[in-house]
Amino acid sequence: MRFSISTAYLPTDQLVDIAKAADALGYDSLAMPDHVVDLETLRTPYPYTPDGKRRWGFDAHWPDPWVMAGALSTVTERLRFVSTVYVPAVRSPFQVAKSVGTAAVISGNRVALGVGIGWQEDEFELLEQSFRTRGKRTDEGLALMKELWQPGWTEFHGQYYDAPRMVMEPTPSAPIPIYVGGLSEIAFARAARHDGWVGDMYKTDEAIGWARRLAEVRERAGATGDFSVFVAVTDAWLPEHFARAEEGGVTDCMTMPWMYYFGGDATLEQKLEGMTRFAEEVIDPLAGRS
Repeated sequence: MRFSISTAYLPTDQLVDIAKAADALGYDSLAMPDHVVDLETLRTPYPYTPDGKRRWGFDAHWPDPWVMAGALSTVTERLRFVSTVYVPAVRSPFQVAKSVGTAAVISGNRVALGVGIGWQEDEFELLEQSFRTRGKRTDEGLALMKELWQPGWTEFHGQYYDAPRMVMEPTPSAPIPIYVGGLSEIAFARAARHDGWVGDMYKTDEAIGWARRLAEVRERAGATGDFSVFVAVTDAWLPEHFARAEEGGVTDCMTMPWMYYFGGDATLEQKLEGMTRFAEEVIDPLAGRS
């Protein structure tokens, strides 16, 4: 089991200290959410709460994941940076490829692109992108990005994006993993074509159920190789709880470990203390270090 610190809604000025601590304590990655703006009024209900209301307040920070990954990679050595999730269809795929590829180069290939097709139609309208075609454009955009991340000349001709012969430098020296979010069968099939899946907050049994469903989809598609399953397991706090999730197919657990000890209003010092305690009480025992 790998553990990923979620940076959702955290003050940006705390991220350097949190990243340094995560790097030193054995956490695998930072899980970085994404929105360009937070509109006061939305027509689109939030799909991950029963009442459609957002989980965060308007004071929540949403730093750009790739600026953050590039910056934090310079003060860490092994920590990875994973977007959970980034919405490429509200942007030009050329700009996404440039941002993610540059972060990969600066970090020494320590980034992974977690994507979703996007739920907030209002944000698509603001950024002048089609909401109706977002799924097809995401698929085509990812194919284009993979071409642009290759060294040398490339060209691409699709339904939505056209690239005459060009180069995009710098290019990463290793493939950038792509993880896909979403609970639909289309999302599962999209994830099976790539390197992993990003979920939400679930109890262990539900998380295991999604992992098994994804394994079935991958088997039917003939997919092979490593596949990551990112979720937050809400009813796990002991090593044996996380071990059970891992045995069920969960590979990566997103967490805010200070929540176990200090709650959501933890100070930076308490967050760092909570990260340390969780590493000692959960990560190290699971890794056989205590």
